[in-house]
Amino acid sequence: MAVGIALAALLLLFVLGTPVAFALFLSTFLYFLFGADQPTMLLIQRLAGGLESISLLAIPFFIMAGVFMNHSGITDRLLKLAELMTRRLHGGLAQANVLLSTFMGGLSGSNIADAAMNAKLLVPSMTASGYPKPFSTAVTAASSLVTSTIPPGIALIVYGYVNNVSIGRLFLAGVVPGILMAVCMMLLVSRQCRRLGYQPPRKERVSRREWVSVTRAGIIALLLPVVVIGGIRVGVFTPTEAGAMAVLYALIVGMFVYKEMNVGNVAVATRESLFASVNVLFIIAVASGFARFLTWEHIPQDIAMLLSSQVGSAVAFLLLANVILLALGMFLEGNAILIVLSPLLAPVAAQFGIDPVHFGIIFILNASIGTITPPLGTVMFTTCSITGVKVPDFIRAIMPYWLLLVGLLLVVTFVPAVSMTLPDLIF
Repeated sequence: MAVGIALAALLLLFVLGTPVAFALFLSTFLYFLFGADQPTMLLIQRLAGGLESISLLAIPFFIMAGVFMNHSGITDRLLKLAELMTRRLHGGLAQANVLLSTFMGGLSGSNIADAAMNAKLLVPSMTASGYPKPFSTAVTAASSLVTSTIPPGIALIVYGYVNNVSIGRLFLAGVVPGILMAVCMMLLVSRQCRRLGYQPPRKERVSRREWVSVTRAGIIALLLPVVVIGGIRVGVFTPTEAGAMAVLYALIVGMFVYKEMNVGNVAVATRESLFASVNVLFIIAVASGFARFLTWEHIPQDIAMLLSSQVGSAVAFLLLANVILLALGMFLEGNAILIVLSPLLAPVAAQFGIDPVHFGIIFILNASIGTITPPLGTVMFTTCSITGVKVPDFIRAIMPYWLLLVGLLLVVTFVPAVSMTLPDLIF
């Protein structure tokens, strides 16, 4: 009875557009209120206990690193480097859009934040260069999904924590799929721009001085992910300590190399980081309470037994999981899918012998694609609201990229070497 009320309330709150954290908290509270044989105080203890993990400190650290990158001038220099590298290609600004998302690596904490930043930063410039707004918005939304697997993306950290999977291995497993996604997306952008006549390549040569200046500044910024992954692999620091080092690196570069940060900027950036971190960590706290009552009611075990008995092979399970996650992604926010469903499906994947790191990348890709999928994709609505593009126009423009991403999802799903070669080689 209590479980049915809680799950029905959760579904209703999601449909009504209630923020993920509050939907999870209210549905869990209703479980304790109506018939659960557990004291309500245990709910509060579980919420607090859900954050008692050293690995979770990586989340606020990496979010802070991303905010510091924006305030320190690192993002601007990465954009200049991306524009310089793509100016002689068809659709240079659109290509730079994809490349910037790849460089940023999801440090902002969510696809929505990355999409919003690029929509404000690049879409006006693309419009001024002759790109139709629906096309610019679609490229911005699709390219923001690259950040979901490029380390140190926050989704990788959350998945590793929720499912007790090595975060270091997840970081490495996301590199090749992320780069493959970026390359394929740039090829598609080039083909579309060539066919539709958007922004032909620039013919003038770039001076050596400009190359050296822009490249030097950009390389300083790009050393951040090298420091993070290299330090984890060598064993100099853990993923949590890597987050702290990322903050320190961004702070040093902003204050002493680029000299665009001062004490006032640091205070503003710290405040932004605090609010962004609280949003993510609050979701994790309430999701911990929600997951606990699911465990008490043996729901994960029942789902695992049901799927194991009804699905005959790993291939069939992966196909079914992709269909379920893509369908749910049309209606639910990516973090909700990640936190609520991954603890239910990951044990089933393990029963079929699927590597937990491999399944983590599959899961994150699915949740990301859902954010640009109508009718209720969150990245779709975010970018459209910022750029003023109508949803039907966006859907027509995004379809080639959606098909490309689904194709890449199937490659990553059924060719494990794409995601597993690098972590197996290095670890």
